Order: sequence, then C-alpha cells, then structure tokens
Amino acid sequence: MTNTLYDLPIGETAAVREIVGSEELRRHLEDIGIFPGTLLSCVGQSPKGDPKAYLIRGTVIALRRTDTKKIIMEASHGIDH
Repeated sequence: MTNTLYDLPIGETAAVREIVGSEELRRHLEDIGIFPGTLLSCVGQSPKGDPKAYLIRGTVIALRRTDTKKIIMEASHGIDH
C-alpha cells in the first residue's frame, strides 16, 4: 500500500519520499518548502475533511486532497514536541 500525505493521520509526522504529480505541481510544492526528505505533520482538517492542515518547516499550510494524494510519504512517526 502506498502511503500518501493525504493518508497521514492527524498528530503524525512523516518524510516526503517523492512527488508524482505534474512539473507544475512539483514547482508549486517546492515553492512552499516541500521536497523529498521534508518532514510534514498533519495538524488538522476542515469539518468536511478537505483540505487538511500540515505543519511544514514551522508554518501551517492547508493542502487539498488532489495535491496531497500525489505526495508519497515514508513511514510516519509521532510528533516530537
């Protein structure tokens, strides 16, 4: 089973393994600091479940399901706070 960023539960952290979307999507994600190896934490979601909020390099950013399904993640870990 492939774990995507969308599958990351609230309160969990994981590293980006790869981005499988278009070049435009990859550039957009790089602009907000998402690269392979970047640690991302899921910190919440909207009442309907989309978008979800992620902690990325100290900033919380909301991302849509369509984008997060294209970000392949390594195994998740509990948040260390």
